[in-house]
Amino acid sequence: MIHVIAIITAQPGRREEILGHMRANIPAVLAEDGCIEYGPAVDTDGVGAIQAPIGPDAFMVIEKWASVEALKAHAVAPHMKDYGARTKDLVASRVIHVLSPAS
Repeated sequence: MIHVIAIITAQPGRREEILGHMRANIPAVLAEDGCIEYGPAVDTDGVGAIQAPIGPDAFMVIEKWASVEALKAHAVAPHMKDYGARTKDLVASRVIHVLSPAS
């Protein structure tokens, strides 16, 4: 299994627009072979000093995949290409971390 943490920063004020496109795409992603978990997360309010906030224009996508091959297939899936086309002008930056469980 692999983990993916994608940090997406929207153009100022456009986060909810990207999240709307993402929410519409989630069922197709969850139906992919090898998808274990896939969903967006935003800052939790009221946590205090222990939190390093990502900010009002950013969100993280937290993913788990059965294999690198499943993740690679996800990256080129038609619904992901469509999602990318719909959101490309809304995204200011994207950082993707692909991680393996530490043993």
